[in-house]
Amino acid sequence: MLVTTFRSRLLRMVAAGAVVGTVAAGCSSAENAAPVEITPGVTSTPCPHAIDTDKGCIYLGVLSDLDGGPFAALGKDMNDAQSAFWRQVNEAGGIGGRFEVDVTTYSRNTAYDARRHLDSYREIEPKVLALAMSLGTVQTQGVLDRMDAADMVATAGTLWSGWQFEDVDKGLVLESGYSYCAEAIIGLDWEREHRAKPRKIVTVSDTGDYGGDYSAGARKWAETNGVAIEHEIQTAPNAQVGNQDGPVAEILAAAPDLVLLATGPAEAGEIMGKTALAGFTGRFLGSAPTWNGGLLKTPAAESITAMYNSTSPLDGWDGTSTGAKRARQSASQEPTTWGYSAGWMFSYPMQALLNRALAEGKLDRHGVRESVRGLTVDYEGAIAPYTYGGARPDLSQQRAVITAPDVTQPLGARTLTTGYHGKTQEKVTLTEPCVRP
Repeated sequence: MLVTTFRSRLLRMVAAGAVVGTVAAGCSSAENAAPVEITPGVTSTPCPHAIDTDKGCIYLGVLSDLDGGPFAALGKDMNDAQSAFWRQVNEAGGIGGRFEVDVTTYSRNTAYDARRHLDSYREIEPKVLALAMSLGTVQTQGVLDRMDAADMVATAGTLWSGWQFEDVDKGLVLESGYSYCAEAIIGLDWEREHRAKPRKIVTVSDTGDYGGDYSAGARKWAETNGVAIEHEIQTAPNAQVGNQDGPVAEILAAAPDLVLLATGPAEAGEIMGKTALAGFTGRFLGSAPTWNGGLLKTPAAESITAMYNSTSPLDGWDGTSTGAKRARQSASQEPTTWGYSAGWMFSYPMQALLNRALAEGKLDRHGVRESVRGLTVDYEGAIAPYTYGGARPDLSQQRAVITAPDVTQPLGARTLTTGYHGKTQEKVTLTEPCVRP
């Protein structure tokens, strides 16, 4: 048992409105009071920087690439957005009017390294109710058994298709939108409808969950639509392989009319720039993590603008949904990546979950875990509403935002369409993860 019977009873008293906990005698400031723990990650004493010192505190952990890793720019923007999101939640009264939320005390930089992710998880596990962010599929998989033993729910900083199957994620990972696998299917439908039906496709993807899932989706689309996948090229971040000359050579040799990219932004920019310089005239379609507006500040900007489109599971920085507007208004300055919008949108499920658990009188780890099943989340129009606990993902309900490079627009991207739904989504049924890293 993670929570004693006494603590569980005490917590239910909190949910019912009873006064719980006392501060030490003689303390003149709530910030000087020793935290009175109700259950791991929940105290009756206020958060370190509380807006209302009469409220208790819910501590959420963050495990993310905040510096030094291949997705540090994305991770930092996501983290900034989550901090802003929870600050607004606290200013509006917090969770159930009784608790504020802290996502900074137990925020740790993992640099997208699985070992650091594990070490950081071990450190903060005893001190948090749940994880506001766990960035990376392999990284999250590496701690999933420990999360299972601790009843630790986490927000997914990853779109791996496995998170949409309860027998795989153990009902612990709060995913949002579609998977990388579904993203390729939706993106290829859009290409066929708005550009031309591709005759010969090449995929270039990072080895593992992200790239493997995206490439698997491309294969499913190709099989359904009678198109050949000419070549599946595996690569890795430049920090590991030095450069992308190998994929560039393979693309030029295959001469496809469409290349799908599931890499980091730097690698995507290098691939597009070098192939264009060598005379390649085909097009590129990129998964959401491939894009960074900084690519339009490179010598390859003109080529990238002419040949590239990107997909995203959420309404972006120039979006018109209520969720997108709230994210934009919360930022002190324009971010560098779409990660700010993602960090904001991916916080809606945890807010809904904490409110549900408190309302049901079970704001402890086991109760929070139980509250995931059947939870429906409203993203204020930025992502299609989502319900957790289904037997399998329903691709027919998933939607994409399609963007194009535009140096005149914020983040270097212009939204072409929102809520895009393709015909192949109605034909593909996923009964298991598209790939298992």
